[in-house]
Amino acid sequence: MHLRIGTRHSPLALWQAHWVADQLNSAGHEVELVKITTTGDTTTTPLGQGGGVGLFTKEIQKALLDGRCDIAVHSLKDLPTQPIPGLALAAVPNRESPNDCLISTKYKSLSDLPQNARVGTGSPRRKAQLLHLRPDLDLQDIRGNVETRLAKLTSQPFDAIILAYAGLLRLGLDSLKLAPEDLCALPTDVMLPAVGQAALGLETRTEDANTREALLPLIDTSSLLCVRAERELLRLLQAGCLAPVAAHATIANQLLLLRAKVFSDDGSKLISTIHQLPIDPTTLSQAEALTDETPISLAANVAQSLKSLGAEELIATTRLNLPKA
Repeated sequence: MHLRIGTRHSPLALWQAHWVADQLNSAGHEVELVKITTTGDTTTTPLGQGGGVGLFTKEIQKALLDGRCDIAVHSLKDLPTQPIPGLALAAVPNRESPNDCLISTKYKSLSDLPQNARVGTGSPRRKAQLLHLRPDLDLQDIRGNVETRLAKLTSQPFDAIILAYAGLLRLGLDSLKLAPEDLCALPTDVMLPAVGQAALGLETRTEDANTREALLPLIDTSSLLCVRAERELLRLLQAGCLAPVAAHATIANQLLLLRAKVFSDDGSKLISTIHQLPIDPTTLSQAEALTDETPISLAANVAQSLKSLGAEELIATTRLNLPKA
């Protein structure tokens, strides 16, 4: 079967697309990459000024809908939770480490940073959590691909920058010229990840049954169940990708557990909750994991708990504070 994979041009996006292509090649499929430039690749303004939603996915989804490609490979944290008619999330492979990572050539941990340290990050979620822990920090926006942001660590007066650990692992520390001692993976109880962070989302046309079947072997059942819970929570909160909302689901001892936090922009306010439901991923086929209702029910419980604590009002306030284009 000949399959065309739509991907962004960035080194990390290409690594992800090539990884998917290798899996499909191993299964006997012929694969080609279709490189697509997205709005997020061409804008340098802070994320909030560009509207945020779908910046890195809309053009690839359009190519999928008009038949220029058969599979879209997304960093799942960039994929909006509102469904697009005609498209479906067909597979989520094994998830990489979901942690955020502090990178510094001078300091070894978040607590090691001096008062008023200058830290680079473009993520409202990371900013809110950093300020919750360290309100003294001087947080500055940085944009660009992994390599561009790493270069700013030395070209600009940053004491540290925060990136997703998964991207660093996928691209390779050697190729990025990073020393292991310059990295500090932040535990999830210190910095809760973004919804879908470190997971890949493989999207297809709903009507394309052959491609969806070809992607079934790439599904990691546990990873899929976890990100479905996280994404459903984000959808129910109607938070989008710019609100300081963090969530992380795990499976252990036949329990699906979902932790979630909602912050104010400045980190001074925090709402959090944890819920769990029984599940045994070993009893589910890869196709069944796409439709099992347990992640949806769990997300509903967590959303209701957060809303009862005032999450909707907190999210509405963060929207009002977004920078205008």
